[in-house]
Amino acid sequence: MKLAVVGGGSTYTPELIDGFARLRDELPLSEIVLIDPDERRLAPVSAMAARMLLRAGHPATVSTATTVEDGVAGAQAVLLQLRVGGQAARNVDETLPLACGCVGQETTGAGGLAKALRTVPVVLDIAERVAKAAPDAWIVDFTNPVGIVTRALLQAGHRAIGLCNVAIGFQRRFAAHLGVAPERISLGHVGLNHLTWERSVHLDGQDVLPRLLAEHGEEIAADVGLAAPLIRRLGVVPSYYLRYFYEHDAVVAEQRSKPTRAAEVAAMERELLALYADPAVDTKPELLERRGGAFYSESAVALIASLMNDRGDTQVVNLRNDGTLPFLPADAVIEVPARIGSSGARALPVDPVEPLYAGLIAHVTAYETLALEAALRGGAERVTDALLAHPLIGQASVSADLAERLVAANRPYLPWAGDGAVPA
Repeated sequence: MKLAVVGGGSTYTPELIDGFARLRDELPLSEIVLIDPDERRLAPVSAMAARMLLRAGHPATVSTATTVEDGVAGAQAVLLQLRVGGQAARNVDETLPLACGCVGQETTGAGGLAKALRTVPVVLDIAERVAKAAPDAWIVDFTNPVGIVTRALLQAGHRAIGLCNVAIGFQRRFAAHLGVAPERISLGHVGLNHLTWERSVHLDGQDVLPRLLAEHGEEIAADVGLAAPLIRRLGVVPSYYLRYFYEHDAVVAEQRSKPTRAAEVAAMERELLALYADPAVDTKPELLERRGGAFYSESAVALIASLMNDRGDTQVVNLRNDGTLPFLPADAVIEVPARIGSSGARALPVDPVEPLYAGLIAHVTAYETLALEAALRGGAERVTDALLAHPLIGQASVSADLAERLVAANRPYLPWAGDGAVPA
């Protein structure tokens, strides 16, 4: 089969290629097309990808394209992994909110809204091009903020599923703690993208979460950046993104005292691109492990293989709510275990969600609704409303100040902001 990767010049791409090479029996690929308008990045990354496949004895060819139309024609699946504005825009996302006393993070809070404003219109344009050139292709979205972007794709009628590596990361870490194969572990994973809790951990059908917390509570707490007593009291494992909510002020103080993650990643990317340009390098560099995206390739392979082969297995994905969480709108996008087959993803039943978590899920869903409206229609007032609705912001003066700063900083990416006019 042919697979296209939009944003193929990303330094993440060799992680994806490594998974394709290792898991070739699960997902036989004949052609991988890396699509990116930045040929300076595309050239070394594609050359690296070809060397990796050659070393692994994988028969797939690697080709490149600078336009979506040229790259996706004939593809059965299209992966989206783009970053509008690059690390420079991310650095703004991580620093601008700090000036207003709010957490600076690329997917959570004001930074996540800024990224959604830049990204949603671009992704929708790409999806329209995919629909014309490869109408039967599945779109798998890794592009953050995954929940908002996937919701935009689904509302526009595209064949899309959102995917994140948080759940598979927990599965692998829990399996390591227990000394078992990851395939024996299933998760009671519930929430929104980057706002999830593991309410159960089943080993061969038996819930072993109490055992994990009793025997490995300190290690799990360190992984998610929260206090072990809190996790033991809750009896669940929050994702590490919950630290931005549960320890907001401490995180802001910490972020103000050290370089941004964007600055760290930008330095890593320069080094990675130099490695990819070296014709002697044909294996995934160790540095890529620090870049992030652990198990990214495994989750992508599993999802695409199930879509192509109608396997009917269970995976954690981002999909329409459609009543799964009855306290949310039908068109909200949630992140839960789902049955995956050739017709797409169908959420499995979810036990009633406790108020402590349901309240925050509903609150952030309301913000995401307003954030998507701002991304689709523009307007500083819509941006202000989205910020006012976010539980990490929520003050009128702070929201208005942040909105003004956010729009000004992102003006090159917001056509509606060019003349200050507010769209109808």
